[in-house]
Amino acid sequence: MGNTFKTALLLTAMTLLLMAIGRAFGGENGMLLALGIAAVTNFVAYFFSDKIALATYRAQPVTREQLPRVYSVVERMTQKIGLPMPKIYVIPTDSPNAFATGRNPAHASVAVTEGILNLLNDEELEGVLAHELGHVNNRDILISSIAATIAGAITYLARFGFFFGGMGDRDERRGGGLGSILMLILAPFAAMLIQLAVSRSREYQADATGAHFTGNPYALASALAKLDAYSRRVPMVGTPSTAHLFIVQPLLGMNFGSLFSTHPPIAKRIERLTGRPAEFTQ
Repeated sequence: MGNTFKTALLLTAMTLLLMAIGRAFGGENGMLLALGIAAVTNFVAYFFSDKIALATYRAQPVTREQLPRVYSVVERMTQKIGLPMPKIYVIPTDSPNAFATGRNPAHASVAVTEGILNLLNDEELEGVLAHELGHVNNRDILISSIAATIAGAITYLARFGFFFGGMGDRDERRGGGLGSILMLILAPFAAMLIQLAVSRSREYQADATGAHFTGNPYALASALAKLDAYSRRVPMVGTPSTAHLFIVQPLLGMNFGSLFSTHPPIAKRIERLTGRPAEFTQ
């Protein structure tokens, strides 16, 4: 119920933000066009956000025969906790990471990178997959996917704000230069802030749910320590609008410190899982 309300709130907030951008760039006409864009974006975000996220990272669907190691773990856990079997995807990169997406448990997908399959042992991989199924079980995946799609749309719209610059009358356009620069900065920033509002606490929750599913919090803690160390050496380049989907934060190509961090620190996640300082896993 809470996530349904949050999803509606997020869609409304993003619509209002899009309309504000349209108004800043093109007055009344810009606002009306932005409302139309928002309606289409909301529809696409609800029904196709998972496909967009998977396509962004060139994720390929895999069969049971191609990846029995992942299928056997996910099938066993979904049967145990009463979830439908999600679709399984592999992302062709050596950087270790994973994410879950979809609008509900019946339309869920779990994507793992080639790097995570090579890096983790079976227990650690089970911990990561349990974390992703935790997101599915906790109904996080819809709001995460929608945030990714709409934040991406706002960022795209802000970057091409000059498109709206010619739509208002001359008076409305006088402050257009400054307004455009301001919106170029503020729109992605606002989208990022909304993402932060919906993602940090859910990582802790998915860690706890995943550990509960496996009964082995130490395996997930060990996996997180490995992922943290190895993803620094072989970073995955992600977009700010999709970074929050992953189990560990990808490289965003810009360094704004913790401001752009969509995840709690790995050390704190490990400490919550094990009740001990993270150093023991190093």
